[in-house]
Amino acid sequence: MKSLSPNDLGTFLVEGCPKIKISDFVRKYRTQLKEAVIASDLELQGIKVELTTSRTCYNGIRLWFKCPTCKGRVGVIFKHPMSEIVGCRKCLKLEYKKRRYKGMIEGSL
Repeated sequence: MKSLSPNDLGTFLVEGCPKIKISDFVRKYRTQLKEAVIASDLELQGIKVELTTSRTCYNGIRLWFKCPTCKGRVGVIFKHPMSEIVGCRKCLKLEYKKRRYKGMIEGSL
């Protein structure tokens, strides 16, 4: 019997895509962010990405990436491994490995 490979079901996995977390980005560029980054255009891995903000409960500011595809606020953007398109998980139709196989074992018992 042939075993399944990660792409046999036709969708790509989140684990196989390069990603940037907003928390890692903010930690690295905290001092520069306070000065001018919010109003400027960013270029991450060769793609222009906008930043947006939202208010927190205690009058703080939370930074978000603006998905280049759907224009939604996201904390993580991905680069598709095949098409090189940058976007959020929903726009690129990416799944987590754990979610893909959930229920497969229970269904075979």
